[in-house]
Amino acid sequence: MILVIDVGNTNVTFGVYDKEELVSTFRLTTRKTQTSDEFGLMIRELLTLNHVEIGNIKGAIICSVVPNVMHALINATTKYIHCKPIIIGPGTKTGIRLGNKNPAEIGADRIVDIVAGYEKYGGPLLVLDFGTATTYDLVTEEGEFSVGITAPGIRISAKALWEDTAKLPEIEIKKPDSILAGDTISSMQAGLVYGQIGQTEYIIDQVKKESGYNNLRVVATGGLGRIISENTDKIEVYDPTLTLEGLRILYEKNAKRN
Repeated sequence: MILVIDVGNTNVTFGVYDKEELVSTFRLTTRKTQTSDEFGLMIRELLTLNHVEIGNIKGAIICSVVPNVMHALINATTKYIHCKPIIIGPGTKTGIRLGNKNPAEIGADRIVDIVAGYEKYGGPLLVLDFGTATTYDLVTEEGEFSVGITAPGIRISAKALWEDTAKLPEIEIKKPDSILAGDTISSMQAGLVYGQIGQTEYIIDQVKKESGYNNLRVVATGGLGRIISENTDKIEVYDPTLTLEGLRILYEKNAKRN
């Protein structure tokens, strides 16, 4: 078994793989003040609650967009899971060509997503990740990372609404029954969700137009990706475990070298 860890700005997502089967997943809130002992104890407890024998975990891999938690998380994994983790970064064997791009400037989560997307679905491919930010990453038919587009995520936009206005409340992010909203909460939900759908469809169309890839496959992942993918025919596949799958693939590519 291997432990895969995806550190995002909002959550730390864990997955346990038995060969190619994802047998367990769980999440923690990303907290920069967490100590290695706190991380370690929570990870061990959650593994136990998910019926995973810690002694069966033989390796670990981490991708992170939050540098401040890495020291504690690496130490926790080493001390409490007894595995020195592989860290996704410059020098990691990916199988994806980055062209003239500086690997240090490309988010580790984006690299993981495009590796999984290309391995599973081939190219040309556009990978959408609806996380704290919404990202659109284009991979050519030959497996080269071509361009990346970054936009504010739905949660960032929602947070701006209720934190930067005096009277708008904090709301649940969901698609209302109609865009013709009759109350404040529905009007906010309509603007956030329909606005994200519109942005998504426009960017996909523009990428196809400017790249010339009329046969472009479009795959989405991320926590709020399901809401968007269910309400547009521009997205072919919603794959909620794409990032975890990418970590598993990258572990297999890099384990022997480490």
